[in-house]
Amino acid sequence: MAAPLDMEQSALSLELLPTDPLLLILSFLDYRDLISCCYLSRRLNQLSSHDPLWKRHCKKYWLISDEEKSRQNRSWKAIFISTYHDLGRYIRYYATLKKAWDDLEKYLGQRCPRMIGSLKESVQEEDLDAVEAQIGCKLPDDYRCSFRIHNGQKLVVPGLMGSMALSNHYRSEDLLDIDTAAGGFQQRLGLKQCLPLTFCIHTGLSQYMALESVEGRNKYEIFYQCPDQMTRNPSAIDMFITGTSYLEWFTSYVNKVVTGGYPIIRDQIFRYVHDKECVATTGDITVSVSTSFLPELSSVHPPHYFFTYRIRIEMSKDALPEKACQLDSRYWRITNAEGDVEEVQGPGVVGEFPIISPGRVYEYTSCTKFSTTSGYMEGYYTFHCLYYKDKFFNVTIPRFHMVCPTFKVSTARMVSRDAETNHNEHAVDEDEDSTDTDEYEDRRRVFDIPAPSGCCPRHT
Repeated sequence: MAAPLDMEQSALSLELLPTDPLLLILSFLDYRDLISCCYLSRRLNQLSSHDPLWKRHCKKYWLISDEEKSRQNRSWKAIFISTYHDLGRYIRYYATLKKAWDDLEKYLGQRCPRMIGSLKESVQEEDLDAVEAQIGCKLPDDYRCSFRIHNGQKLVVPGLMGSMALSNHYRSEDLLDIDTAAGGFQQRLGLKQCLPLTFCIHTGLSQYMALESVEGRNKYEIFYQCPDQMTRNPSAIDMFITGTSYLEWFTSYVNKVVTGGYPIIRDQIFRYVHDKECVATTGDITVSVSTSFLPELSSVHPPHYFFTYRIRIEMSKDALPEKACQLDSRYWRITNAEGDVEEVQGPGVVGEFPIISPGRVYEYTSCTKFSTTSGYMEGYYTFHCLYYKDKFFNVTIPRFHMVCPTFKVSTARMVSRDAETNHNEHAVDEDEDSTDTDEYEDRRRVFDIPAPSGCCPRHT
């Protein structure tokens, strides 16, 4: 029978391990645990200061490169600690946002160098603290973190947050710097405690971030405002939701840009979404479609959802020269979410009759609107051959879907409607609302820019 173990033997201490395996164990610790080890014993304090252990944390949390380390001429641990003293409150967000900014700058530097020149340098903690004191609200840490990297951009065109252009309508959104955003901070009914993130100098359009959970909004939700056109109460503002947090909103946009999801056209980012499956090839001609929702031309009440689409028609460069042809007419079959169908047929596209030859690309932009939140279009173009003028053929336009973003209905409108229904002594009198029409119109133009007007041609 084996002798019993001597229970009085001291347990194996971690400190008694040889240096190499102990350093290996320490290399798996997070920075918090690595710092804690410094206070356990003299030996662990020495080993926890082993510089290569801090290299991983510098790269993981602060994206410090070997080149940057060489320029600073300091140890990895010293770099980590000094950076933490400056940006430690943002350690959850910094690497993600810094990578997004770095990727965006690299991508645009090759394609839109003019836009890179509009970016502003970072702000300091005291600048962000001053803005919080000015507006009386706390800024979310992911928003603050982004502005520690870049303080938005100058109010110029093109805007960093994307453009959109139709024949008589143009939008280009700038990412606002912190001071301009604070100047547009809202306290009026319908937009209480909302901070503008973007601004278009042509339309007056902004995307807002809710800094508190009021008026039916979630805290830090990002949205386009949409005044209810069926109520006299100017505080009745519906919302098209564009993000649930600043981090999600900004990084998802950057990802779309740097992966080519949004096309670069004439040195600008255009916010058209292209479904890779939305392509149809007929013979030597390929048609592809990208789409975009226009919140500034849409409304929830009455239901009016406005979309633009960009169509690319291309003939293969390997096609024979005699395959050259000219577009004569178009046919559209348009179906809304309720199954209602509209058919449209007419000559040319946007008033033109383009000629397509081997290797040539023709692109155009048009628009449509639905009374439902989604719908789709499909159809065909009719061409005739240039070499055989009596030969006609149809080219398929692939079915493409358009879907309105998630939206929230104004709580003010619902309250007003309930009050009118009840006819009690507490009913809301919209004519005597605390924000009258004239004052509302002045305050609505946060930057003294009038709202857009007009409409666009459809189905061309």
